Amino acid sequence: MRLQVKGKNLEVSESIRSYAERKLGKLEKKLPAPTQVELELAVERNASIAANHVAEATIWTKGPTLRAREASGDMKASIDALVEKLERQVIRYRDKRRRRPGREDGGQPMDATPAGSDEHERTIVKVKQFAVKPMTPEEAVLQLELIGHDFFVFQNAETGDINVVYRRRDGNFGHIEPEV
Repeated sequence: MRLQVKGKNLEVSESIRSYAERKLGKLEKKLPAPTQVELELAVERNASIAANHVAEATIWTKGPTLRAREASGDMKASIDALVEKLERQVIRYRDKRRRRPGREDGGQPMDATPAGSDEHERTIVKVKQFAVKPMTPEEAVLQLELIGHDFFVFQNAETGDINVVYRRRDGNFGHIEPEV
């Protein structure tokens, strides 16, 4: 596992770096090698936020990219909560890789939930279709604000590709341009 620790609005001390490496090292046994993990530690500068120590991690796997974010009043507590959240995601990812439709594991069909499992399988409950109109990212942000959603899908007028704009936690906007 390749781990990169970055600091945003703070200098990452050696003790915090080694603490993060030790905690995230637990995931190494559960992840396929080679896996890249990026940990960003930040301190929010807003005095009204009590949970201002933020730990954010991204794990690039062969399949999906796993992300988690945790905030608390203490950086070590944020890292602990982040690792717990990532462990749950890694276990879910591993189980889904093992459970392929039509295969069986230990006599149990893989698409069935194991006995005693309290985790619910997520299902799609609504399908929505809409016309995608060509527009600039700035126009898409205006549409996003008008409809009051957290994201907006549109066709980029300049490239012709499908893009997404979304509202970030900090109040700004993000723009996703998929590469095919």
